Amino acid sequence: MVDRLRDGVKWRNLASHAPDRIITPDELEGFLASEPDVEAVFHMGAISATTARDGDLVWSSNVDLSQTLWRWCAARGVRMIYASSAATYGAADQPKMFRDGLEGIDGLRPLNLYGWSKQAFDLWVKREIGAGAPVPPQWAGLKFFNVYGPNEYHKGSMISVVKVKYDEVVQDRAAKLFRSDVPGLADGQQQRDFIWVGDVVNIMLWLFDHPDVSGLFNCGTGVARSYLDLAHAVCDAAKRARDVEFVDMPEKLRGQYQSFTCADMSRLRAAGYDAPFTSLEDGIGQYVRDYLSRPSQNL
Repeated sequence: MVDRLRDGVKWRNLASHAPDRIITPDELEGFLASEPDVEAVFHMGAISATTARDGDLVWSSNVDLSQTLWRWCAARGVRMIYASSAATYGAADQPKMFRDGLEGIDGLRPLNLYGWSKQAFDLWVKREIGAGAPVPPQWAGLKFFNVYGPNEYHKGSMISVVKVKYDEVVQDRAAKLFRSDVPGLADGQQQRDFIWVGDVVNIMLWLFDHPDVSGLFNCGTGVARSYLDLAHAVCDAAKRARDVEFVDMPEKLRGQYQSFTCADMSRLRAAGYDAPFTSLEDGIGQYVRDYLSRPSQNL
């Protein structure tokens, strides 16, 4: 496992699943040079804050490191599954605009530095493949939509809205939602494709079990749900009254906020993935019942 635990609660994610070894990113180059026996790389690491501003740091972490791993996997015949992001779709606001695959990504316009860095790596992959450069025997980029579920507690401001709303309502406060900044769109009707983390894991394991499948795939449910739906589902799961309050969107998010996302899942379905996706209500219910309402909230 390659990661930094730092000074915080991140170690609790591993409390019941202690790895054999933790390698810091600074040690990764030496580890790879030792020719380890690796069958596949799951590269989920990135600076994922949509408010990140240090372009040099984001490029180094999200693009340079990904290119290093890609080249290493390609040279040694190791499969690679990596995290892209729905943030690459930018201001897309219609279902037909969320088509995955490498073919149409040149026209995407991400709204923030994080999304741009993920787009930059996807475009680099496209150029490598187009130039006939070596590629991993299996590669899959996953455009994660709004993932929620246990073991996200170290993520600070990037924690899921589900967890934030749960913390509000169990303290008998109203669930706060941003007012819409889109003309004609009612408050609370901003829609996202929210996906339960268990479904994300199932997709990654399915890809591992199907080494013949490669490509750039959406990782969502194919269903857009409103933030008001989410807030109500959290209130219901926490057994609290449906109390919602609308607040102004922070200035730093205006112009960078996706008011609609919905994954087109047809490419992954065509590749053979046929498992059903967890509904928003069932996912939130499971999250609250099995994790958030318990003394130990970790998986």
